[in-house]
Amino acid sequence: MSTPSSSRSLLDHFSALKDPRQSWKVAYPFREILLLVLCGTIAGMDDFVEIRAWGKLRLDFLRRFLPFERGIPSHDTLNDVVNALDPELFKACFLEWVDTLRDEEKEVIAIDGKTSRRTHARSKGREPLHLVSAWATRQRLVLGQEAVADKSNEIVAIPLLLQRLELTGALVTIDAMGTQDAIAEIIVGRGGDYLLALKANRPVLHGDVEAFFANPPPEIAVDRHVTVDGDHGRIEERRHSVCREVDWLFSDRRYADEPRFPDLAAIAMVESRVEQAGKTRVERRYYLSSALLDAKTFAAAVRAHWGIENRLHWVLDVVFHDDLARLRTGHGPQNMAIVKHMAMNMLRNPKDKHSLKVRKKVAAIDEDYMEAMVRQAPPLT
Repeated sequence: MSTPSSSRSLLDHFSALKDPRQSWKVAYPFREILLLVLCGTIAGMDDFVEIRAWGKLRLDFLRRFLPFERGIPSHDTLNDVVNALDPELFKACFLEWVDTLRDEEKEVIAIDGKTSRRTHARSKGREPLHLVSAWATRQRLVLGQEAVADKSNEIVAIPLLLQRLELTGALVTIDAMGTQDAIAEIIVGRGGDYLLALKANRPVLHGDVEAFFANPPPEIAVDRHVTVDGDHGRIEERRHSVCREVDWLFSDRRYADEPRFPDLAAIAMVESRVEQAGKTRVERRYYLSSALLDAKTFAAAVRAHWGIENRLHWVLDVVFHDDLARLRTGHGPQNMAIVKHMAMNMLRNPKDKHSLKVRKKVAAIDEDYMEAMVRQAPPLT
């Protein structure tokens, strides 16, 4: 991973972005537009009309970083520039910047998808934006994203995203959609380990693993760990089981679902028992791992994976109002998703004890707080 350079500012990492406008028509420099959109998003503005209004009120603040000689551009200009930006280059710049935020400790990286429901334009045949994101669960950083037409195409998007990430020493967790031999090979080839959910989309392998944990042979060791949570009259007990002897899965027979996962080292199960209102519900989930996990570490990794739902997707919906976003043209939906991920990573940087929602509100009214957040690296000028 890169070490933050004392000579590079946040916007410097995005200097490779090409201004999509014809140079002779440019009245408002691209760096000013990017700074305005980013700071407006952090301050809670939901669209370009609101971002422009915020910028006009905070022009003196913005001039702490850049000249803004012509003031604030119109909301149409903001819309046109963001729609026209090259999303592939924007993603590459984002990854370069995020790499300076990551530390050297081992990380669980969760991969999962989310649909922005209001970004469709069905009259033009455009489906809502579905984004597959990578989430560093310990540091709580968005590491990257890949847009696809719909959830069924996550199998295509996940390899593209993984190829861009630094995975050395990481444990990558993915739901059953990503339980593919080729995806496991990419993770291992890039120096990481995988923990992949196993469901009925691989019926023979799923059946073998399910049958094993239903009645483990006494000669094969199974490590176990139990956790219990309870709130609002609901008690959930999770029983985690890990088997690190997997030779019996392989044989001379050949069948369509035969396990060919590289470096497969363990199979695992979580049995969840939920008691609520006098009723008990039992669910079992199965996993494949290339890491020799013990049951306690496995339990922590599974829990960390589901954190992507309430620490990334929930935050995008509730704090950044992602499901209300109505950008539907050009590359606007993808590019604003990257801006929101930038804003999330910046909001997680302060060392205070505020929630992200509170930090967002404080940043909107306290210019010094916002400035400290933007200048988390050196000054922008």
